[in-house]
Amino acid sequence: MSGTALMVLALAVGTYAFRLVGPALHGRVELPDRVRVLLSAGAVVLLVALMATGALTEGGDFAGWARPAGVAVGGVLAWRRAPFVVVVLGAAAATAALRAAGVP
Repeated sequence: MSGTALMVLALAVGTYAFRLVGPALHGRVELPDRVRVLLSAGAVVLLVALMATGALTEGGDFAGWARPAGVAVGGVLAWRRAPFVVVVLGAAAATAALRAAGVP
């Protein structure tokens, strides 16, 4: 068995183990409230970091002002609890309008 196939197999087993641990330990392990709050905050921080990276960079360089503005419009619409389709179309429309106006 090649090294690559062995690594793929190891990752597959590890992924399956992570998926199995949740239902297996449900009800057996009780997390303190402080840990739950920290895990929730950590998830939000990771999502914001992913959004910022995707919105601000393209190929390692700055993506221009139109894309972050579109993401900001989408964020405001999501914050105002607009339907998902409205959020996506609003962000795309804002970005397209800025690019049509010549904003990079």
